[in-house]
Order: sequence, then structure tokens, then C-alpha cells
Amino acid sequence: MEQEPKGIREQSAKYPMVQNLMHKVNERSLMAEHRKQSRKKATGVDGIDKAAYDEHARERIAALVERMRKFQYKPLPVRRTYIPKANGKLRPLGIPAYEDRLVQGVMAKVLNEVYEPRFLECSYGFRPGKGAHDVVRYINQTIMTKKVNYVLEADIKGFFDNVDHDWLMKFLAHDIQDKNYLRYVKRFLIAGIMEDGKRLDSDRGTPQGGLISPVLANVYLHYVLDLWMEKAIKPRLRGEVYYVRYADDFLILFQYENEARKVMDTLKKRLDKFSLEAAEEKTRILPIGRFKGTKEDFDFLGFTFFNTRTRTGKYRLGVRTSKKKLKAKRQAAKAWLKEHMHRPVAETMQTIASILRGHCNYYGVNGNFHAIQSFWKYMKYSTYRVLNRRHQKRSMKYNKFLRIWNYYVKEPHLTTDIWGWQPKIA
Repeated sequence: MEQEPKGIREQSAKYPMVQNLMHKVNERSLMAEHRKQSRKKATGVDGIDKAAYDEHARERIAALVERMRKFQYKPLPVRRTYIPKANGKLRPLGIPAYEDRLVQGVMAKVLNEVYEPRFLECSYGFRPGKGAHDVVRYINQTIMTKKVNYVLEADIKGFFDNVDHDWLMKFLAHDIQDKNYLRYVKRFLIAGIMEDGKRLDSDRGTPQGGLISPVLANVYLHYVLDLWMEKAIKPRLRGEVYYVRYADDFLILFQYENEARKVMDTLKKRLDKFSLEAAEEKTRILPIGRFKGTKEDFDFLGFTFFNTRTRTGKYRLGVRTSKKKLKAKRQAAKAWLKEHMHRPVAETMQTIASILRGHCNYYGVNGNFHAIQSFWKYMKYSTYRVLNRRHQKRSMKYNKFLRIWNYYVKEPHLTTDIWGWQPKIA
């Protein structure tokens, strides 16, 4: 007799539907999620943080599991707050209640186990072992080595706020047979939002700030875009076509312009069917590739991709930090320095070093050294100006500043190779 698969991932890979998921949301898994939580997280509408929950944590979790077993557990509304963006606007931020965060964390892990065997290779966002740099490598290698002449850029308006609940539940029910698990997913979707003391209904969208939101978004776009592109669109096209998605950002690369325009028209209808809309001003087709010597460029995941040549005259797809992102980074750094100019020098320099380290880790790809060096120099100059103005009667000598700077901050360097890696190009 054939042995039954033990884990959720193994079951998902073997059977069309997965059963018995809720038993994974137990005292042991919830306690493990509790231990993982940061003590610095802001509190939700319950006003409880990790430190407060630590008191009698085992008893609290045992009671939570019992409430879930009896279906008495109902997620609380998400507390909405706003944080400033680099462009001066405000970004809405959702903060779940503490117990809701624990339950979502465990349920998200379960959902990832279900869908990892089902998601396609073209999907990269919020997946283990995949990241933005893998997408950059894929784009670089595909345009450099394949018959790519045109790129379709598209942007979905407010995707996370416009996910249709009915469609999402249908997608989940197609793969999951555990009605209790689906029941709690639905409860999280309709939990609502608390803003200025008023409860607002959430009749669409994924839970704001929820740990389960990324994987739910991937499930939605898996059915709306990924399967549609791979199963319905690609087989009907005569030329080569390549599709890649990171969260709600995606690109489609074409050999022929007429096929790109046909897919763009069909794409708009496809998104509309599932209550989504492509931003007209951000949706376009542009020529690019080694057969198109144009000066067009496109932005994706904070990078700008453009046609260029090597010193020997060979074609190269150039990659640099996008001007928009670089400007936003500079503004954010300048604002932070101004706000924290009177902190101890050591604390300031440690934070600056951390900012530059993170910047290099993300943008330090082949061909982008000039851009990361430019940001590094800007931060050096801005930091010196701030430290020099800390005292009205005396200034900091530049030589002294250099000693401090060189002690804390490393020279800019490339961290990621996007040229030597060969991706799977389907």
C-alpha cells in the first residue's frame, strides 16, 4: 500500500485539495509565533503588546485555542494609523491586535505550505528562497539572451485594497477542503478597520498590516495573472513571451509589438473581471533589447533598466537605481539627520552605517556602482554638515569627521551578481 504524505506541502503536491489544516493552529504553534514577535511592535485596538502578553502567556494561548475550537474567536478591527512618505503624502498602516497577529502568523505559515508546490516559477514576491534580486537577474538574462524587443509595463491601482473577497474565497476553496480554516480566513477579511474611534467595514482588500496578507495576495494573483499568462496567453502567441511577477508588480516581455498590444488590451479586461484596474498612466509598451537601439527605459522594483553598450561596443542591459527612489532616499535621510542632529555622535553614525549597509545590500548590483557611490557621498556630505552645525560656537574639523566616518562606515561596494547567474527561462 502506498504511504500517505505526512506534511501539508507533501499533501498539496500529491492531491488536488488539502484537508485538515486547522489542527496546525494549536498551542505549540501559537506559542512559537509569540516568541518570534518583536517587543517594539505598536499595539492594536486591544492595547496589548508582547511584554503584557508574556504574563500568563500559556494560559492566554490555551484560552485562545479553546475559543477557536468553539468558533467564539473573532478578530478585532485593525487599528489604522498613518506614516509620512518621502513625497510628503501619508501612507495608511494597519496594526492588528496581538492575538490576531499570532493567529495570522500561524495561518500564513500553513497557507504557504499549501501553495508553495502550486505557485509557478514566474512568481517571486513573499516566497521563501526568492527575492527582488532574482527578478533583476531574470530580467537581465532574459533580455540579454532571448528574442525580446518590447516590454509591457503595468501597474494595478491599489491592489491590496481592492482584492475581491468572493473571488479570493473561491480561489482558496478550489485548493482547500477545510471549511473551518476558510471560515477564519473570511473572518480576518471582514474584521474591519478602526480609525478615529470609528469602525469601518472592510468589504474588499486583504487585512491591513496582516501577516496573512502577502500570501493571500499571491493566491489571488496566481489565479488572476500567473495561470492565465502561462496556460491561456503564452500558447496562443507566435513569438517568444516571458512573464515575471513580484507581489503586485509584473512585467511581460515580447518578441512582437502587435502581440504586446493585443495582450495589453486583453489584460485590462482580465483585471476588470476580478475587480482590479490597470493604471492608465503607468501602463505602456516600450521597445527595448539588443535588437532595439532605443533610449527608452523602464523602472521595476526600484531599478531603472535601459539599453547601453560595453566599452567594446557589445550590447548590455544597463541597471541603475531609479531616480525616483534615489530622490526619495535622499529626502528621507536628510529629514532623519535634521530630526536627530543632537543625538550622540556614536548613535548617529551607527544609524547612518546601517542605512548605507542596507542601501548597498539592495542596490549594489552589477553596473550600479556609480549610483550607490553617489548616495554614499551624499550621506557623507550631509552627515558632516549636520555634525558641524551641532554647536554654535565651535565646528567639527573635517579631519576629525573623517576619522569618525571611516571608523563606522564602510566604502560602497557591490553585493549582488546579476550577470553570472543563469535563470530558468520558460
